Amino acid sequence: MTRDIVVRARGVAMSYGAKRVLDSIDLDIHRGEVIALLGANGAGKTTTIEILEGVRSPTAGTVEVLGIDPVRAGVEHRARVGVVLQSWRDHGRWRVREFLHHFFVLHSPFRKHDSWAVDDLLERVGLADKARARIMSLSGGQRRRLDVAVGLMGNPELLFLDEPTAGFDPHARREFHELMHELVDARATTILLTTHDLAEAERLADRILILHNGRIAANGSADALAREVAGTTEVRWTARGERFVHSTESATRFVRDLLARDPDVDDLEVRRTTLEDTYLTMVAQHEAADAETNGERA
Repeated sequence: MTRDIVVRARGVAMSYGAKRVLDSIDLDIHRGEVIALLGANGAGKTTTIEILEGVRSPTAGTVEVLGIDPVRAGVEHRARVGVVLQSWRDHGRWRVREFLHHFFVLHSPFRKHDSWAVDDLLERVGLADKARARIMSLSGGQRRRLDVAVGLMGNPELLFLDEPTAGFDPHARREFHELMHELVDARATTILLTTHDLAEAERLADRILILHNGRIAANGSADALAREVAGTTEVRWTARGERFVHSTESATRFVRDLLARDPDVDDLEVRRTTLEDTYLTMVAQHEAADAETNGERA
C-alpha cells in the first residue's frame, strides 16, 4: 500500500528580482519518511524549507503540506508541524522548563493523547539537569537541544529540521539520531532535514535530495545514488606482504572468490562509496554540465 503523501510540490519556482533561486521543483514526501536535503550554500535549501513551512509564497507552482497550502494554513494546521530553525532567538532570561512549558500551553488546544510531557521531553533531549537554569547560561549545544525540544512539542506529524545537530558533541548527536529513529518508528513522524553533515544524512535519511542551482540534481537512497555515480566498490587486502586494490561491482562475489582461491589473504577491507563521495561527484558533474551549457550560450 502506498503511504500517504505528506508533502507535494509541483513546478515550484522562486525568484528574488532577477535572481532565480528555485527552478521548477517537483517533490513528494510520504508519511514516515526521513528526507535529507543537501546542497551547497545558495543551492536553494533554505528557500525550499521556507516555502514548505508557509513562510514564503513561491513565484510559481503549487504546494500542499498535510493536504493544505501552507501559506493559507490556520493555527490548527500549523500545530501539526514542528520547526527547528537554524538560527536561535534570544530568550535568555527564561528558565529552561518554564520556556518549554510556555509552548506546552500554546499547544494545549491541539494536544494529542501521546504528546510529550514537558519533563519527559527535557529528559529525552538531555536537558533534565538544566530545567531550572536560565537559557542564557546554556552552551551552544544545549541551546540547540532546547530548539529541538520546542520543535517536538505537540508531537508533530511533520518535522522540519534545519541543521539540527549544529553544536552537538558526538554523544549528544548519537542520542539525537536515536530520538529521530524513535519518532519515525513509534510515532510515524515525517522528517525533512537540512544538514552539512553527510554522515548524519547517510545515517538518518531514507532518501537524499541534492539541490544544485535551484534544481533537484539527485533523488534517491544513499546506496542508490552511489550506484548511479560510481557502481563500484573498492576491495583492499594484503597477501604474502603485498598490498592489493581492486574495484568491483559485486563486492560480495569478489570477496568470496578471493578467499576461496587465496588462503593467505589478510587485512581485508571493503570500501563502499560513501555519501560524501557521491555528493562531490554529482555536484562536479552538474557544475561541468552547467559550464558546458553556459559556454554554448556564449
